[in-house]
Amino acid sequence: MKVTIEYNSRKIQIDVSNPIDISISIDPTKQNVNAWYIGDPTIFPQEFDGEIISVAEGSVVNFNNIHFNPHSHITHTECVGHITEKVHSVNQNLKHYFFLAEVITVAPEFREGDFIISQKQLQNTLRNKKRDAVVIRTLPNLRGDKKQMRYSNTNPPYLLKETAIYLREKGIKHLLVDLPSVDKEKDGGELLAHNAFWNTSGEIRMDATITEFIYVSNKVKDGEYLLNLMIAPFENDATPSKPILYEILL
Repeated sequence: MKVTIEYNSRKIQIDVSNPIDISISIDPTKQNVNAWYIGDPTIFPQEFDGEIISVAEGSVVNFNNIHFNPHSHITHTECVGHITEKVHSVNQNLKHYFFLAEVITVAPEFREGDFIISQKQLQNTLRNKKRDAVVIRTLPNLRGDKKQMRYSNTNPPYLLKETAIYLREKGIKHLLVDLPSVDKEKDGGELLAHNAFWNTSGEIRMDATITEFIYVSNKVKDGEYLLNLMIAPFENDATPSKPILYEILL
């Protein structure tokens, strides 16, 4: 079904029956994506007085507990509360959910033993485009790797501080990456890209978000999309999220 909406005084047509889900789910039946040196997520039925609350075990309902960490196990969206002493809630600071987004594909550069995403790479792609959000797909982009990768102690690619500053100064409010972090895995706690993007040394951008652990299929072309950034209502610095892209038809 095609619908036309007005976004920042511009009429945009999308097909709401053709959503592009770029989230990674928790699925304990498979090898789950994992980072930050902790165990895998678990989903298991609650037990009351020796009774396992599961239809398969004779109960009338399924009543499962879920144990996970959003930063380690699932697509998640975080606000500046992730790195501040006061734990600001992303649920309180993200108040709008539809954004004009640009999907870009980047082959991280090898520099001084690390794979990095540079300012020049994004400048060459974004140029003078005005967007609220940027969705970064890194190469190589293998579905099995991105959805099942064990990232701990692998030193994944990351954004340089200058790259995050560029995005901030360009007015990008929402940054989505298919990595466990925008920062280097072991950086001595500096978190240069996080701090730069949220501008923690100046006027903090409370309404800006970073979404990590996405997966953008190779079938999705680079370009302009309408992004629906859906989050679970957890009062926490980060929460599981389900970003959805819609191709812009007009």
